[in-house]
Amino acid sequence: MLAIDSGFRFTRQMINRRSFIKNAACLAGGVSAANLASAANTLPTSTGSFRNSIGVSTYSFWGFRRHEFRSIEKCLELAADMGFDGVEILQRQMEDESNTVLQRIKQRAFTLGLDLMGFSTHQGFLSPDKAKRQANIDLSLSQIEKAYRLGIPTLRINTGTWGTSKNFDDLMAHKGIEKPIDGYTDDDGFEWVIDAMEKLIPKAEASGVTLGLENHWGLGRTPEGVERIVKAIDSPWLQVTLDTGNFLEHPYEKLTQLAPKTVLLQTKTYYGGGTWYTLDLDYGRIATIMKDAGFRGYVSLEFEGKEDPLTAIPKSLEMLRKHF
Repeated sequence: MLAIDSGFRFTRQMINRRSFIKNAACLAGGVSAANLASAANTLPTSTGSFRNSIGVSTYSFWGFRRHEFRSIEKCLELAADMGFDGVEILQRQMEDESNTVLQRIKQRAFTLGLDLMGFSTHQGFLSPDKAKRQANIDLSLSQIEKAYRLGIPTLRINTGTWGTSKNFDDLMAHKGIEKPIDGYTDDDGFEWVIDAMEKLIPKAEASGVTLGLENHWGLGRTPEGVERIVKAIDSPWLQVTLDTGNFLEHPYEKLTQLAPKTVLLQTKTYYGGGTWYTLDLDYGRIATIMKDAGFRGYVSLEFEGKEDPLTAIPKSLEMLRKHF
C-alpha cells in the first residue's frame, strides 16, 4: 500500500507540475488556458497540405528525335539533377529490353533516389484480324512482365487506332477523329478491345501492375470511349491514365469526367510551341479538378514543345510544383 500511495503522490505531483508549466507558458504569451483550449477546439483537423509527387516521362527528353537523350539512364540522371521525384519510361525509347538491362535501370533509379512510377507502352486491338489482336495481347503481356521486373506499378495501355489515316500528321489534322475500316463500326472495335484487355487482367493482377487506359486517340479519344471500356471490364486492375493534352476541345469538362478513375496524370507542356498543336492549359484549374476527385497519385510531365528540353523541363517542373 505504501508503494502504491507513494506512486500515486508522485504521479499527481508530475501532473500538477506539467499543468503549472503549461499554464505559465500560456500566461507568459498573454493567452489564458481557457482561451487556448477554445482555440484548440476551432483548429482545422486537416491542413490540406498534401502535395502530389511529380515525375517526368523519358519522352520529354527524347521526343523521338533527340538521339542524345535516348538512353534511359541518361534521362534518369537528368531527372534526378532537376529535382523530380520519379520517372515514367517510354517503352519505345528502350534500345535493349533484356533482363540485365532492366535490372540495371532499376538499380540506377534507386541509387539516384527516383521512383520508376510508370511504363508507357503501345499496342493496338482495332483489327478484324484475330491473329493480329492476339499478337498485340501477347505483346501487352510481355510489357506487363517488363513493368513487373522494373518494379513499376502502372502501365499505360491504348486501344490503338483504325489505321485509316494516311499518317500521324493526318490523324492530328483531323483532331484524332478516324473512320473505321470499311465494313466495320466502332461498336465492333469496342468488342475487340474489351475482349483483348480482359485477357490482360489476370497477368496484371498477378504482377501487381495496374493498367491505365489512356485517352490516346482511337476509341480512347473521348471520355465516353474510355469509360465504356473500363466499366465493361470492371476490374480494379484496369483504370485510367489521364493525359491533359489529348482533349483538344473542352478539356476541363472531359478531364473532370475521368478524374475519379485516374491512377496516373500525364501533364503536357508546350514551351517553344507544339509540333502538331499547342494547348493553353490552366494547371491551377486542372490541379483543383484532380484534388476534388481525390487524386493522390503521380503527376508525370510530358514536355512536347520545340524549346530545348534542358531549359523547358525545369520550367515545367517549377510550374507543376506551384499547383500540385
